[in-house]
Amino acid sequence: MTAEELRARLHAIAAEPHEGFVAYGDDMLMAMAQPPIPAAVLVPVVLGPAPGILLTKRNAHLKQHAGQVSFPGGRIDLNETPEQAALREAEEEIALDPHEVEVLGRMADYITRTGFRITPVLGLIPPGLTLHPSPHEVDSVFELPVTVLLDPTAPERREHSDQGRTREYWVWPHPDYYIWGATAAILVHLAQKLRP
Repeated sequence: MTAEELRARLHAIAAEPHEGFVAYGDDMLMAMAQPPIPAAVLVPVVLGPAPGILLTKRNAHLKQHAGQVSFPGGRIDLNETPEQAALREAEEEIALDPHEVEVLGRMADYITRTGFRITPVLGLIPPGLTLHPSPHEVDSVFELPVTVLLDPTAPERREHSDQGRTREYWVWPHPDYYIWGATAAILVHLAQKLRP
Protein backbone atom coordinates (compact mmCIF):
# COMPACT_ATOMS: atom_id res chain seq x y z
CA MET A 1 0.00 0.00 0.00
CA THR A 2 1.52 3.31 -1.06
CA ALA A 3 1.41 6.41 1.12
CA GLU A 4 -1.24 7.95 -1.16
CA GLU A 5 -3.37 4.79 -1.07
CA LEU A 6 -3.08 4.81 2.73
CA ARG A 7 -4.07 8.49 2.88
CA ALA A 8 -7.13 7.83 0.70
CA ARG A 9 -8.16 4.79 2.74
CA LEU A 10 -7.79 6.66 6.05
CA HIS A 11 -9.87 9.56 4.70
CA ALA A 12 -12.61 7.06 3.78
CA ILE A 13 -12.49 5.45 7.24
CA ALA A 14 -12.73 8.84 8.97
CA ALA A 15 -15.67 9.81 6.75
CA GLU A 16 -17.73 6.73 7.67
CA PRO A 17 -20.78 7.45 9.83
CA HIS A 18 -20.21 6.31 13.43
CA GLU A 19 -23.30 7.80 15.03
CA GLY A 20 -24.68 5.38 17.58
CA PHE A 21 -22.01 2.73 17.00
CA VAL A 22 -19.82 1.83 19.97
CA ALA A 23 -17.17 -0.85 20.11
CA TYR A 24 -17.05 -2.62 23.44
CA GLY A 25 -13.86 -4.09 24.81
CA ASP A 26 -13.59 -7.85 25.15
CA ASP A 27 -13.16 -7.37 28.86
CA MET A 28 -15.94 -4.81 29.26
CA LEU A 29 -17.53 -4.65 32.68
CA MET A 30 -20.75 -6.64 32.77
CA ALA A 31 -22.56 -3.68 34.27
CA MET A 32 -21.32 -0.20 34.91
CA ALA A 33 -22.44 1.64 38.01
CA GLN A 34 -21.89 5.00 36.32
CA PRO A 35 -21.56 6.36 32.78
CA PRO A 36 -18.13 5.90 31.21
CA ILE A 37 -15.62 8.76 31.39
CA PRO A 38 -15.18 10.54 28.03
CA ALA A 39 -11.64 10.26 26.69
CA ALA A 40 -9.91 10.68 23.35
CA VAL A 41 -6.77 9.32 21.78
CA LEU A 42 -4.86 10.44 18.74
CA VAL A 43 -4.16 7.60 16.31
CA PRO A 44 -1.13 9.20 14.62
CA VAL A 45 -0.31 7.64 11.26
CA VAL A 46 3.22 8.50 10.16
CA LEU A 47 2.80 8.98 6.43
CA GLY A 48 6.15 8.36 4.80
CA PRO A 49 7.95 5.78 2.66
CA ALA A 50 7.37 3.16 5.38
CA PRO A 51 4.11 4.25 7.08
CA GLY A 52 3.58 3.40 10.73
CA ILE A 53 1.30 4.01 13.69
CA LEU A 54 2.93 6.11 16.41
CA LEU A 55 2.53 4.60 19.88
CA THR A 56 3.83 5.36 23.36
CA LYS A 57 4.84 3.27 26.34
CA ARG A 58 3.47 4.80 29.53
CA ASN A 59 5.59 5.24 32.65
CA ALA A 60 5.41 2.43 35.18
CA HIS A 61 4.56 4.80 38.07
CA LEU A 62 1.29 6.13 36.61
CA LYS A 63 -1.94 5.40 38.50
CA GLN A 64 -3.81 4.01 35.49
CA HIS A 65 -2.52 1.74 32.73
CA ALA A 66 1.03 1.97 34.09
CA GLY A 67 3.70 0.64 31.76
CA GLN A 68 1.22 -0.12 28.98
CA VAL A 69 1.47 0.72 25.31
CA SER A 70 -1.05 3.37 24.31
CA PHE A 71 -1.94 6.08 21.87
CA PRO A 72 -1.34 9.64 23.06
CA GLY A 73 -4.54 10.71 24.79
CA GLY A 74 -6.57 11.12 27.95
CA ARG A 75 -9.74 12.54 29.44
CA ILE A 76 -11.78 15.07 27.53
CA ASP A 77 -12.01 18.33 29.46
CA LEU A 78 -15.21 20.33 29.82
CA ASN A 79 -16.15 22.14 26.57
CA GLU A 80 -13.46 20.26 24.64
CA THR A 81 -14.05 18.20 21.51
CA PRO A 82 -12.40 14.78 21.15
CA GLU A 83 -10.12 16.26 18.48
CA GLN A 84 -9.02 19.08 20.80
CA ALA A 85 -8.43 16.66 23.67
CA ALA A 86 -6.43 14.22 21.52
CA LEU A 87 -4.21 17.00 20.14
CA ARG A 88 -3.74 18.60 23.58
CA GLU A 89 -2.78 15.28 25.17
CA ALA A 90 -0.38 14.44 22.32
CA GLU A 91 1.33 17.78 22.78
CA GLU A 92 1.56 17.29 26.57
CA GLU A 93 2.75 13.67 26.37
CA ILE A 94 5.20 13.68 23.46
CA ALA A 95 5.49 17.35 22.39
CA LEU A 96 3.70 16.68 19.12
CA ASP A 97 2.93 20.08 17.61
CA PRO A 98 -0.81 20.15 16.76
CA HIS A 99 0.03 22.06 13.57
CA GLU A 100 1.95 18.99 12.35
CA VAL A 101 -1.19 16.82 12.55
CA GLU A 102 -3.65 16.56 9.67
CA VAL A 103 -6.80 15.55 11.53
CA LEU A 104 -8.92 13.24 9.37
CA GLY A 105 -11.81 12.49 11.72
CA ARG A 106 -13.01 9.96 14.27
CA MET A 107 -13.36 6.22 14.45
CA ALA A 108 -16.13 4.53 16.45
CA ASP A 109 -15.97 5.04 20.23
CA TYR A 110 -14.51 2.21 22.29
CA ILE A 111 -15.65 1.45 25.84
CA THR A 112 -13.15 -0.18 28.18
CA ARG A 113 -13.65 -2.30 31.28
CA THR A 114 -11.92 0.42 33.29
CA GLY A 115 -14.83 2.77 32.60
CA PHE A 116 -13.63 4.99 29.76
CA ARG A 117 -15.41 5.80 26.51
CA ILE A 118 -12.53 6.44 24.13
CA THR A 119 -12.95 8.37 20.89
CA PRO A 120 -10.07 7.51 18.52
CA VAL A 121 -9.11 10.49 16.34
CA LEU A 122 -7.27 9.63 13.12
CA GLY A 123 -4.46 11.97 12.20
CA LEU A 124 -1.64 12.03 9.66
CA ILE A 125 1.83 13.21 10.67
CA PRO A 126 4.99 13.57 8.59
CA PRO A 127 7.98 11.28 9.15
CA GLY A 128 11.08 12.45 10.97
CA LEU A 129 9.46 14.65 13.62
CA THR A 130 11.51 15.26 16.75
CA LEU A 131 9.35 14.24 19.68
CA HIS A 132 10.10 14.73 23.37
CA PRO A 133 8.28 12.31 25.68
CA SER A 134 7.16 13.86 28.95
CA PRO A 135 9.29 12.20 31.64
CA HIS A 136 6.28 12.14 33.97
CA GLU A 137 4.03 10.23 31.57
CA VAL A 138 5.87 8.48 28.75
CA ASP A 139 8.88 6.16 28.75
CA SER A 140 9.26 5.85 24.99
CA VAL A 141 7.73 6.50 21.58
CA PHE A 142 7.84 3.97 18.75
CA GLU A 143 6.06 2.92 15.55
CA LEU A 144 4.09 -0.16 14.57
CA PRO A 145 4.52 -0.59 10.79
CA VAL A 146 1.32 -0.37 8.73
CA THR A 147 2.49 -3.54 6.97
CA VAL A 148 1.87 -5.35 10.27
CA LEU A 149 -1.68 -3.93 10.41
CA LEU A 150 -2.34 -5.15 6.88
CA ASP A 151 -1.36 -8.72 7.81
CA PRO A 152 -4.57 -10.51 8.94
CA THR A 153 -2.50 -13.15 10.76
CA ALA A 154 -0.57 -10.61 12.85
CA PRO A 155 -2.92 -9.95 15.80
CA GLU A 156 -3.33 -12.83 18.23
CA ARG A 157 -6.17 -13.68 20.61
CA ARG A 158 -4.92 -14.49 24.09
CA GLU A 159 -6.61 -15.52 27.32
CA HIS A 160 -6.01 -14.55 30.91
CA SER A 161 -7.65 -16.15 33.94
CA ASP A 162 -7.99 -14.29 37.20
CA GLN A 163 -10.12 -15.30 40.19
CA GLY A 164 -12.02 -17.86 38.14
CA ARG A 165 -12.85 -15.46 35.32
CA THR A 166 -11.30 -15.88 31.88
CA ARG A 167 -11.11 -13.01 29.44
CA GLU A 168 -9.83 -12.76 25.90
CA TYR A 169 -7.92 -9.88 24.38
CA TRP A 170 -5.90 -8.93 21.31
CA VAL A 171 -2.09 -8.72 21.17
CA TRP A 172 -0.08 -7.25 18.28
CA PRO A 173 3.43 -8.52 17.56
CA HIS A 174 6.36 -6.21 18.19
CA PRO A 175 9.97 -7.16 19.01
CA ASP A 176 10.23 -4.74 21.94
CA TYR A 177 6.73 -3.88 23.19
CA TYR A 178 3.64 -5.74 24.39
CA ILE A 179 0.68 -4.16 22.57
CA TRP A 180 -2.62 -5.29 24.10
CA GLY A 181 -5.83 -3.99 25.71
CA ALA A 182 -7.80 -1.07 24.31
CA THR A 183 -4.87 0.03 22.13
CA ALA A 184 -4.67 -3.38 20.47
CA ALA A 185 -8.44 -3.52 19.99
CA ILE A 186 -8.55 -0.08 18.36
CA LEU A 187 -5.70 -1.18 16.09
CA VAL A 188 -7.72 -4.29 15.16
CA HIS A 189 -10.69 -2.09 14.20
CA LEU A 190 -8.43 0.15 12.13
CA ALA A 191 -6.71 -2.83 10.48
CA GLN A 192 -10.02 -4.40 9.50
CA LYS A 193 -11.03 -1.22 7.74
CA LEU A 194 -7.63 -0.69 6.08
CA ARG A 195 -7.41 -4.14 4.55
CA PRO A 196 -8.87 -4.60 1.05
